[in-house]
Amino acid sequence: MPMDRKDAESLFMRVKGLRALVVGDLMLDEYLWGKAERISPEAPVQVVDVSREDMRLGGAGNVVNNLVAFGAGVSICSVIGGDENGTILRHAFTGKGVDVTGVFEDPMRMTSKKTRVLAANQQIVRIDRETREDVSPEFEEKILAYVSDRHNVWDIILISDYGKGLLTPKVLSVVIGSAKERGIPVIVDPKGTDYLKYRGATIITPNRKEAEVASRIAITDNASLRRAADILLAEGEYHALLITRSAEGMSLFLHGGEEVHIPTVAREVYDVTGAGDTVVATFGIALACGLTFELAARLANVAAGIAVGKVGTSTVSAEEIVGSIRLEHQDSDIKIKNLDALASCIEEEKRKGKRVAFTNGCFDLLHVGHVKYLQKARTYGDLLILGLNSDASIRRLKGEKRPLIDQHERAHILAALDCIDYVVIFDEDTPIRLLETLRPDVLVKGGDYTPDRVVGKDLVESYGGRIELVEFVDGKSTTNIIEKILQNYS
Repeated sequence: MPMDRKDAESLFMRVKGLRALVVGDLMLDEYLWGKAERISPEAPVQVVDVSREDMRLGGAGNVVNNLVAFGAGVSICSVIGGDENGTILRHAFTGKGVDVTGVFEDPMRMTSKKTRVLAANQQIVRIDRETREDVSPEFEEKILAYVSDRHNVWDIILISDYGKGLLTPKVLSVVIGSAKERGIPVIVDPKGTDYLKYRGATIITPNRKEAEVASRIAITDNASLRRAADILLAEGEYHALLITRSAEGMSLFLHGGEEVHIPTVAREVYDVTGAGDTVVATFGIALACGLTFELAARLANVAAGIAVGKVGTSTVSAEEIVGSIRLEHQDSDIKIKNLDALASCIEEEKRKGKRVAFTNGCFDLLHVGHVKYLQKARTYGDLLILGLNSDASIRRLKGEKRPLIDQHERAHILAALDCIDYVVIFDEDTPIRLLETLRPDVLVKGGDYTPDRVVGKDLVESYGGRIELVEFVDGKSTTNIIEKILQNYS
Protein backbone atom coordinates (compact mmCIF):
# COMPACT_ATOMS: atom_id res chain seq x y z
CA MET A 1 0.00 0.00 0.00
CA PRO A 2 2.04 3.02 -1.22
CA MET A 3 1.70 6.40 0.44
CA ASP A 4 -0.83 8.53 -1.44
CA ARG A 5 0.28 12.05 -2.28
CA LYS A 6 -3.08 13.69 -1.67
CA ASP A 7 -3.43 11.94 1.70
CA ALA A 8 0.02 13.25 2.65
CA GLU A 9 -1.06 16.79 1.71
CA SER A 10 -4.14 16.47 3.91
CA LEU A 11 -2.13 15.09 6.81
CA PHE A 12 0.29 18.00 6.88
CA MET A 13 -2.63 20.43 6.97
CA ARG A 14 -3.91 18.69 10.13
CA VAL A 15 -0.49 18.92 11.80
CA LYS A 16 -0.99 22.65 12.42
CA GLY A 17 -3.24 21.95 15.41
CA LEU A 18 -1.12 19.13 16.84
CA ARG A 19 0.61 19.39 20.22
CA ALA A 20 3.67 17.18 20.78
CA LEU A 21 5.92 16.61 23.77
CA VAL A 22 9.53 15.54 23.23
CA VAL A 23 11.32 14.00 26.22
CA GLY A 24 14.98 13.33 25.60
CA ASP A 25 18.66 14.18 25.70
CA LEU A 26 19.52 17.59 24.29
CA MET A 27 22.80 18.50 22.67
CA LEU A 28 24.44 20.95 20.33
CA ASP A 29 25.86 19.73 17.04
CA GLU A 30 28.74 21.95 15.91
CA TYR A 31 30.07 21.60 12.36
CA LEU A 32 33.42 22.97 11.25
CA TRP A 33 33.67 22.95 7.45
CA GLY A 34 36.92 23.36 5.58
CA LYS A 35 39.59 21.90 3.31
CA ALA A 36 42.20 19.25 4.12
CA GLU A 37 45.00 19.69 1.59
CA ARG A 38 48.13 19.18 3.69
CA ILE A 39 49.65 17.08 6.48
CA SER A 40 50.76 18.65 9.76
CA PRO A 41 54.55 18.88 10.27
CA GLU A 42 53.92 18.20 13.98
CA ALA A 43 52.27 14.78 13.56
CA PRO A 44 50.99 12.58 10.69
CA VAL A 45 47.51 14.12 10.71
CA GLN A 46 45.54 16.23 8.26
CA VAL A 47 45.37 19.98 8.70
CA VAL A 48 41.86 21.33 8.15
CA ASP A 49 41.58 24.97 7.12
CA VAL A 50 38.17 25.91 8.55
CA SER A 51 36.15 28.21 6.32
CA ARG A 52 32.68 27.91 7.86
CA GLU A 53 31.13 27.08 11.24
CA ASP A 54 27.60 25.87 11.84
CA MET A 55 25.74 25.18 15.11
CA ARG A 56 22.61 23.02 15.11
CA LEU A 57 20.24 21.46 17.62
CA GLY A 58 21.13 17.79 18.01
CA GLY A 59 19.80 14.74 19.83
CA ALA A 60 16.20 15.25 20.91
CA GLY A 61 16.55 18.81 19.58
CA ASN A 62 16.64 17.45 16.05
CA VAL A 63 13.34 15.66 16.69
CA VAL A 64 11.95 19.02 17.83
CA ASN A 65 13.34 20.71 14.72
CA ASN A 66 11.54 18.26 12.46
CA LEU A 67 8.25 18.64 14.32
CA VAL A 68 8.49 22.43 14.11
CA ALA A 69 9.27 22.19 10.39
CA PHE A 70 6.04 20.19 9.97
CA GLY A 71 4.10 22.93 11.77
CA ALA A 72 3.33 21.14 15.06
CA GLY A 73 3.26 22.89 18.42
CA VAL A 74 6.11 21.45 20.49
CA SER A 75 7.10 21.26 24.15
CA ILE A 76 10.48 19.90 25.24
CA CYS A 77 11.31 18.23 28.56
CA SER A 78 14.98 17.70 29.42
CA VAL A 79 17.89 18.63 31.68
CA ILE A 80 20.80 20.78 30.51
CA GLY A 81 23.87 22.20 32.19
CA GLY A 82 24.05 25.65 33.71
CA ASP A 83 26.61 26.70 31.12
CA GLU A 84 26.95 28.73 27.95
CA ASN A 85 25.94 25.82 25.72
CA GLY A 86 22.78 25.36 27.78
CA THR A 87 21.92 29.03 27.26
CA ILE A 88 22.49 28.67 23.51
CA LEU A 89 20.14 25.66 23.44
CA ARG A 90 17.40 27.41 25.34
CA HIS A 91 17.55 30.53 23.15
CA ALA A 92 17.52 28.40 19.99
CA PHE A 93 14.31 26.69 21.10
CA THR A 94 12.50 29.85 22.15
CA GLY A 95 13.42 31.41 18.81
CA LYS A 96 11.47 28.60 17.13
CA GLY A 97 8.43 29.05 19.35
CA VAL A 98 9.10 25.87 21.34
CA ASP A 99 7.81 25.64 24.93
CA VAL A 100 10.90 25.24 27.17
CA THR A 101 9.24 25.38 30.59
CA GLY A 102 10.14 21.68 30.96
CA VAL A 103 13.87 22.26 30.35
CA PHE A 104 15.69 22.30 33.71
CA GLU A 105 19.23 23.53 34.42
CA ASP A 106 21.52 21.40 36.58
CA PRO A 107 24.72 23.31 37.43
CA MET A 108 26.45 19.99 38.15
CA ARG A 109 26.02 18.75 34.58
CA MET A 110 27.66 19.67 31.28
CA THR A 111 25.43 20.45 28.30
CA SER A 112 26.26 17.93 25.57
CA LYS A 113 28.10 19.28 22.56
CA LYS A 114 29.45 17.30 19.62
CA THR A 115 31.91 19.01 17.30
CA ARG A 116 32.37 17.49 13.86
CA VAL A 117 35.19 18.56 11.55
CA LEU A 118 34.41 18.04 7.87
CA ALA A 119 36.40 18.41 4.67
CA ALA A 120 34.93 17.78 1.20
CA ASN A 121 31.68 16.71 2.95
CA GLN A 122 33.57 13.92 4.75
CA GLN A 123 33.80 13.81 8.53
CA ILE A 124 37.43 13.89 9.67
CA VAL A 125 36.97 13.72 13.44
CA ARG A 126 34.27 14.17 16.12
CA ILE A 127 34.88 15.73 19.54
CA ASP A 128 32.37 15.04 22.33
CA ARG A 129 31.92 17.11 25.49
CA GLU A 130 29.14 15.78 27.73
CA THR A 131 27.87 14.26 30.97
CA ARG A 132 26.62 10.66 30.78
CA GLU A 133 25.64 9.98 34.39
CA ASP A 134 21.95 9.61 35.31
CA VAL A 135 20.22 12.76 36.39
CA SER A 136 19.87 13.14 40.15
CA PRO A 137 16.66 12.16 42.01
CA GLU A 138 15.94 15.88 42.42
CA PHE A 139 15.75 16.37 38.66
CA GLU A 140 13.88 13.10 38.13
CA GLU A 141 11.12 14.53 40.31
CA LYS A 142 11.12 17.83 38.42
CA ILE A 143 10.69 15.99 35.12
CA LEU A 144 7.91 13.77 36.46
CA ALA A 145 6.07 16.68 38.04
CA TYR A 146 6.23 18.63 34.78
CA VAL A 147 4.91 15.73 32.67
CA SER A 148 2.23 14.65 35.16
CA ASP A 149 0.81 18.17 35.48
CA ARG A 150 0.41 18.60 31.72
CA HIS A 151 -0.37 15.18 30.29
CA ASN A 152 -3.77 16.27 28.94
CA VAL A 153 -2.12 18.98 26.83
CA TRP A 154 -0.39 16.69 24.33
CA ASP A 155 -1.60 14.55 21.43
CA ILE A 156 1.64 12.58 21.14
CA ILE A 157 4.79 11.97 23.20
CA LEU A 158 8.13 11.26 21.55
CA ILE A 159 10.99 9.86 23.62
CA SER A 160 14.46 10.43 22.17
CA ASP A 161 17.06 8.42 24.09
CA TYR A 162 20.71 9.21 23.39
CA GLY A 163 21.99 7.52 26.54
CA LYS A 164 23.08 10.70 28.31
CA GLY A 165 21.36 9.96 31.62
CA LEU A 166 18.04 11.80 31.34
CA LEU A 167 15.80 8.79 30.68
CA THR A 168 16.21 6.78 33.83
CA PRO A 169 14.02 3.70 34.40
CA LYS A 170 11.87 5.74 36.80
CA VAL A 171 11.35 8.61 34.33
CA LEU A 172 10.47 6.21 31.53
CA SER A 173 8.11 4.14 33.65
CA VAL A 174 6.10 7.14 34.84
CA VAL A 175 6.01 8.96 31.49
CA ILE A 176 5.01 5.88 29.47
CA GLY A 177 2.61 4.57 32.12
CA SER A 178 0.69 7.79 32.60
CA ALA A 179 0.50 8.39 28.83
CA LYS A 180 -0.87 4.89 28.36
CA GLU A 181 -3.57 5.54 30.97
CA ARG A 182 -4.66 8.64 29.05
CA GLY A 183 -4.53 7.01 25.60
CA ILE A 184 -1.64 9.19 24.38
CA PRO A 185 0.62 7.38 21.87
CA VAL A 186 4.29 7.15 22.87
CA ILE A 187 7.00 6.70 20.22
CA VAL A 188 10.47 5.77 21.42
CA ASP A 189 13.81 6.05 19.65
CA PRO A 190 15.73 3.63 21.93
CA LYS A 191 19.32 3.28 23.05
CA GLY A 192 21.31 0.65 24.90
CA THR A 193 20.77 -3.05 25.51
CA ASP A 194 17.86 -3.01 27.96
CA TYR A 195 14.58 -2.33 26.21
CA LEU A 196 12.52 -3.46 29.21
CA LYS A 197 12.68 0.14 30.42
CA TYR A 198 10.47 1.13 27.43
CA ARG A 199 7.80 -1.45 28.28
CA GLY A 200 4.30 -0.31 27.38
CA ALA A 201 5.32 2.22 24.73
CA THR A 202 3.17 2.35 21.62
CA ILE A 203 6.10 1.72 19.29
CA ILE A 204 9.90 1.72 19.36
CA THR A 205 12.08 2.48 16.34
CA PRO A 206 15.55 0.88 16.66
CA ASN A 207 17.91 0.50 13.72
CA ARG A 208 19.11 -2.97 12.77
CA LYS A 209 22.27 -2.85 14.89
CA GLU A 210 20.34 -1.65 17.95
CA ALA A 211 17.73 -4.39 17.43
CA GLU A 212 20.46 -7.02 17.22
CA VAL A 213 22.04 -5.87 20.49
CA ALA A 214 18.75 -5.64 22.37
CA SER A 215 17.35 -8.97 21.12
CA ARG A 216 20.69 -10.82 21.20
CA ILE A 217 19.93 -12.10 17.68
CA ALA A 218 22.29 -11.59 14.72
CA ILE A 219 20.02 -10.31 11.95
CA THR A 220 21.22 -11.89 8.70
CA ASP A 221 17.98 -12.64 6.85
CA ASN A 222 14.20 -12.25 7.15
CA ALA A 223 13.89 -15.25 9.45
CA SER A 224 16.38 -13.88 11.99
CA LEU A 225 14.80 -10.45 11.64
CA ARG A 226 11.43 -11.95 12.55
CA ARG A 227 12.92 -13.77 15.57
CA ALA A 228 14.50 -10.56 16.83
CA ALA A 229 11.23 -8.71 16.39
CA ASP A 230 9.25 -11.40 18.24
CA ILE A 231 11.63 -11.19 21.21
CA LEU A 232 11.45 -7.39 21.43
CA LEU A 233 7.66 -7.29 21.05
CA ALA A 234 7.13 -9.98 23.67
CA GLU A 235 9.49 -8.41 26.20
CA GLY A 236 8.34 -4.82 25.73
CA GLU A 237 4.59 -5.28 25.24
CA TYR A 238 4.63 -2.65 22.48
CA HIS A 239 1.81 -2.29 19.97
CA ALA A 240 4.37 -2.24 17.17
CA LEU A 241 8.06 -2.28 16.34
CA LEU A 242 9.70 -0.43 13.46
CA ILE A 243 13.23 -1.54 12.58
CA THR A 244 15.13 0.76 10.21
CA ARG A 245 17.49 -1.22 7.97
CA SER A 246 19.51 1.39 6.04
CA ALA A 247 19.63 0.42 2.34
CA GLU A 248 17.04 -2.33 2.91
CA GLY A 249 14.38 0.12 4.03
CA MET A 250 12.19 -0.49 7.06
CA SER A 251 10.36 -3.44 8.60
CA LEU A 252 7.20 -2.93 10.63
CA PHE A 253 6.04 -5.63 13.04
CA LEU A 254 2.65 -5.48 14.75
CA HIS A 255 1.83 -7.18 18.04
CA GLY A 256 -0.67 -9.51 16.38
CA GLY A 257 2.00 -11.02 14.11
CA GLU A 258 1.55 -8.93 10.97
CA GLU A 259 4.72 -7.65 9.31
CA VAL A 260 5.29 -5.16 6.51
CA HIS A 261 8.61 -4.66 4.71
CA ILE A 262 9.02 -1.23 3.10
CA PRO A 263 11.81 -0.82 0.51
CA THR A 264 14.04 2.20 0.78
CA VAL A 265 13.40 5.25 -1.38
CA ALA A 266 16.34 5.20 -3.79
CA ARG A 267 18.51 8.29 -3.45
CA GLU A 268 22.16 9.16 -2.93
CA VAL A 269 23.25 8.92 0.73
CA TYR A 270 25.45 11.73 2.06
CA ASP A 271 25.01 11.43 5.82
CA VAL A 272 22.80 9.24 8.05
CA THR A 273 23.26 11.58 11.05
CA GLY A 274 19.85 12.45 12.48
CA ALA A 275 17.87 10.21 10.10
CA GLY A 276 16.45 8.35 13.11
CA ASP A 277 15.20 11.64 14.54
CA THR A 278 13.40 12.34 11.28
CA VAL A 279 11.80 8.88 11.36
CA VAL A 280 10.54 9.37 14.93
CA ALA A 281 9.15 12.85 14.22
CA THR A 282 7.43 11.88 10.98
CA PHE A 283 6.00 8.66 12.37
CA GLY A 284 4.79 10.52 15.45
CA ILE A 285 2.86 13.23 13.64
CA ALA A 286 1.39 10.68 11.22
CA LEU A 287 0.16 8.47 14.06
CA ALA A 288 -1.22 11.45 15.98
CA CYS A 289 -3.12 12.53 12.86
CA GLY A 290 -4.86 9.18 12.59
CA LEU A 291 -2.77 7.23 10.10
CA THR A 292 -2.32 3.48 10.56
CA PHE A 293 1.02 2.09 11.69
CA GLU A 294 1.77 1.01 8.12
CA LEU A 295 0.98 4.35 6.49
CA ALA A 296 2.88 6.20 9.22
CA ALA A 297 5.89 3.96 8.56
CA ARG A 298 5.67 4.53 4.81
CA LEU A 299 5.57 8.28 5.33
CA ALA A 300 8.56 8.07 7.71
CA ASN A 301 10.43 6.02 5.10
CA VAL A 302 9.99 8.79 2.53
CA ALA A 303 11.20 11.38 5.05
CA ALA A 304 14.25 9.28 5.98
CA GLY A 305 15.20 8.99 2.32
CA ILE A 306 15.26 12.78 2.07
CA ALA A 307 17.15 13.21 5.36
CA VAL A 308 20.08 10.97 4.37
CA GLY A 309 20.55 13.04 1.23
CA LYS A 310 21.60 16.00 3.40
CA VAL A 311 24.81 16.55 5.34
CA GLY A 312 24.54 16.67 9.13
CA THR A 313 21.48 16.87 11.36
CA SER A 314 18.86 18.35 9.06
CA THR A 315 15.11 18.80 8.98
CA VAL A 316 12.73 17.55 6.33
CA SER A 317 9.78 19.71 5.30
CA ALA A 318 6.23 18.72 4.42
CA GLU A 319 6.80 20.14 0.93
CA GLU A 320 9.83 17.89 0.42
CA ILE A 321 7.90 14.79 1.49
CA VAL A 322 4.89 15.57 -0.70
CA GLY A 323 7.25 16.41 -3.58
CA SER A 324 9.07 13.09 -3.17
CA ILE A 325 5.80 11.15 -3.21
CA ARG A 326 4.71 13.15 -6.25
CA LEU A 327 7.80 12.00 -8.17
CA GLU A 328 6.36 8.49 -8.07
CA HIS A 329 3.35 9.80 -10.02
CA GLN A 330 4.73 12.22 -12.59
CA ASP A 331 1.42 12.65 -14.36
CA SER A 332 -2.00 14.23 -13.80
CA ASP A 333 -1.98 12.95 -10.20
CA ILE A 334 -0.99 16.44 -9.03
CA LYS A 335 -4.47 17.72 -9.97
CA ILE A 336 -6.27 15.23 -7.71
CA LYS A 337 -6.80 16.66 -4.23
CA ASN A 338 -8.59 15.84 -1.00
CA LEU A 339 -11.08 18.53 -0.04
CA ASP A 340 -9.02 20.10 2.76
CA ALA A 341 -5.93 20.50 0.54
CA LEU A 342 -8.04 21.72 -2.37
CA ALA A 343 -9.73 24.34 -0.18
CA SER A 344 -6.30 25.77 0.68
CA CYS A 345 -5.31 25.86 -3.01
CA ILE A 346 -8.55 27.55 -4.06
CA GLU A 347 -8.27 30.15 -1.30
CA GLU A 348 -4.84 31.08 -2.67
CA GLU A 349 -6.15 31.17 -6.26
CA LYS A 350 -8.98 33.49 -5.23
CA ARG A 351 -6.50 35.83 -3.54
CA LYS A 352 -4.80 36.10 -6.92
CA GLY A 353 -8.11 37.22 -8.43
CA LYS A 354 -8.90 33.90 -10.16
CA ARG A 355 -12.52 33.11 -11.00
CA VAL A 356 -13.50 29.56 -10.01
CA ALA A 357 -15.94 27.38 -11.95
CA PHE A 358 -17.27 24.11 -10.55
CA THR A 359 -19.14 21.13 -11.94
CA ASN A 360 -19.75 17.61 -10.74
CA GLY A 361 -20.83 14.20 -11.96
CA CYS A 362 -20.03 10.51 -12.34
CA PHE A 363 -18.17 10.63 -15.68
CA ASP A 364 -18.19 6.85 -15.96
CA LEU A 365 -16.77 5.74 -19.32
CA LEU A 366 -15.58 9.12 -20.59
CA HIS A 367 -16.87 10.08 -24.05
CA VAL A 368 -16.87 13.06 -26.41
CA GLY A 369 -20.05 14.46 -24.87
CA HIS A 370 -18.29 14.66 -21.51
CA VAL A 371 -15.22 16.30 -23.02
CA LYS A 372 -17.16 19.00 -24.88
CA TYR A 373 -19.25 19.69 -21.78
CA LEU A 374 -16.14 20.10 -19.61
CA GLN A 375 -14.40 22.29 -22.17
CA LYS A 376 -17.41 24.59 -22.20
CA ALA A 377 -17.60 24.59 -18.38
CA ARG A 378 -13.97 25.73 -18.26
CA THR A 379 -14.81 28.89 -20.22
CA TYR A 380 -16.86 30.21 -17.29
CA GLY A 381 -13.83 30.55 -14.99
CA ASP A 382 -10.08 30.94 -14.84
CA LEU A 383 -9.98 27.40 -13.47
CA LEU A 384 -12.37 24.46 -13.31
CA ILE A 385 -12.92 22.15 -10.36
CA LEU A 386 -14.55 18.79 -11.02
CA GLY A 387 -16.39 17.11 -8.14
CA LEU A 388 -16.32 13.39 -8.96
CA ASN A 389 -18.84 10.98 -7.46
CA SER A 390 -17.19 8.11 -5.60
CA ASP A 391 -17.94 4.49 -6.48
CA ALA A 392 -20.19 4.16 -3.44
CA SER A 393 -22.28 7.21 -4.32
CA ILE A 394 -22.66 6.04 -7.94
CA ARG A 395 -23.94 2.64 -6.78
CA ARG A 396 -26.55 4.42 -4.67
CA LEU A 397 -27.56 6.65 -7.60
CA LYS A 398 -27.31 4.26 -10.56
CA GLY A 399 -27.43 0.75 -9.13
CA GLU A 400 -24.97 -2.01 -8.19
CA LYS A 401 -23.71 -2.57 -11.77
CA ARG A 402 -22.15 0.89 -11.92
CA PRO A 403 -19.60 2.35 -12.13
CA LEU A 404 -17.80 0.51 -14.89
CA ILE A 405 -14.53 2.30 -14.03
CA ASP A 406 -13.44 2.80 -10.43
CA GLN A 407 -13.10 6.26 -8.89
CA HIS A 408 -9.30 6.42 -8.93
CA GLU A 409 -9.09 5.51 -12.63
CA ARG A 410 -11.86 7.98 -13.47
CA ALA A 411 -10.06 10.70 -11.49
CA HIS A 412 -6.78 10.13 -13.36
CA ILE A 413 -8.47 10.07 -16.77
CA LEU A 414 -10.31 13.33 -16.06
CA ALA A 415 -7.27 15.02 -14.53
CA ALA A 416 -5.42 14.39 -17.80
CA LEU A 417 -7.78 16.82 -19.59
CA ASP A 418 -6.32 20.29 -20.01
CA CYS A 419 -9.68 21.92 -19.30
CA ILE A 420 -9.75 20.55 -15.75
CA ASP A 421 -7.57 22.15 -13.08
CA TYR A 422 -8.54 20.07 -10.04
CA VAL A 423 -10.44 16.87 -9.30
CA VAL A 424 -11.92 16.07 -5.88
CA ILE A 425 -13.75 12.81 -5.13
CA PHE A 426 -16.82 13.05 -2.90
CA ASP A 427 -18.82 10.28 -1.25
CA GLU A 428 -22.14 12.06 -0.63
CA ASP A 429 -25.12 11.90 -2.99
CA THR A 430 -24.88 15.65 -3.66
CA PRO A 431 -21.94 18.09 -3.87
CA ILE A 432 -23.33 20.45 -1.21
CA ARG A 433 -20.37 19.96 1.16
CA LEU A 434 -17.93 20.76 -1.67
CA LEU A 435 -19.86 23.90 -2.58
CA GLU A 436 -20.01 25.06 1.04
CA THR A 437 -16.24 24.62 1.41
CA LEU A 438 -15.01 25.84 -2.00
CA ARG A 439 -17.63 28.56 -2.71
CA PRO A 440 -17.11 28.64 -6.51
CA ASP A 441 -18.05 31.72 -8.51
CA VAL A 442 -19.88 29.66 -11.11
CA LEU A 443 -21.74 26.36 -10.73
CA VAL A 444 -22.03 24.59 -14.08
CA LYS A 445 -24.58 21.84 -14.78
CA GLY A 446 -25.88 20.02 -17.84
CA GLY A 447 -28.69 21.30 -20.03
CA ASP A 448 -30.96 18.45 -18.91
CA TYR A 449 -31.43 20.45 -15.70
CA THR A 450 -33.59 23.51 -15.15
CA PRO A 451 -32.14 26.21 -12.85
CA ASP A 452 -34.58 25.43 -10.04
CA ARG A 453 -33.49 21.74 -10.04
CA VAL A 454 -29.77 22.45 -9.66
CA VAL A 455 -28.56 21.27 -6.24
CA GLY A 456 -26.67 24.10 -4.57
CA LYS A 457 -28.27 26.91 -6.62
CA ASP A 458 -29.53 28.82 -3.58
CA LEU A 459 -26.22 28.41 -1.76
CA VAL A 460 -24.11 29.66 -4.67
CA GLU A 461 -26.41 32.61 -5.39
CA SER A 462 -26.49 33.53 -1.68
CA TYR A 463 -22.86 34.70 -1.78
CA GLY A 464 -23.04 36.28 -5.26
CA GLY A 465 -22.25 33.29 -7.48
CA ARG A 466 -24.25 32.21 -10.50
CA ILE A 467 -25.52 29.09 -12.31
CA GLU A 468 -24.67 28.19 -15.92
CA LEU A 469 -26.31 25.38 -17.90
CA VAL A 470 -24.46 23.65 -20.76
CA GLU A 471 -26.22 21.59 -23.43
CA PHE A 472 -25.00 18.01 -23.93
CA VAL A 473 -24.03 16.59 -27.33
CA ASP A 474 -27.08 14.70 -28.65
CA GLY A 475 -26.87 10.92 -28.58
CA LYS A 476 -23.63 10.79 -26.61
CA SER A 477 -23.98 9.08 -23.23
CA THR A 478 -22.46 6.26 -21.23
CA THR A 479 -25.76 4.38 -21.36
CA ASN A 480 -25.80 4.52 -25.18
CA ILE A 481 -22.21 3.24 -25.31
CA ILE A 482 -23.08 0.33 -23.01
CA GLU A 483 -26.13 -0.57 -25.12
CA LYS A 484 -24.09 -0.47 -28.33
CA ILE A 485 -21.44 -2.77 -26.87
CA LEU A 486 -24.12 -5.22 -25.75
CA GLN A 487 -25.75 -5.20 -29.20
CA ASN A 488 -22.46 -5.69 -31.05
CA TYR A 489 -20.90 -8.32 -28.82
CA SER A 490 -23.76 -10.22 -27.18
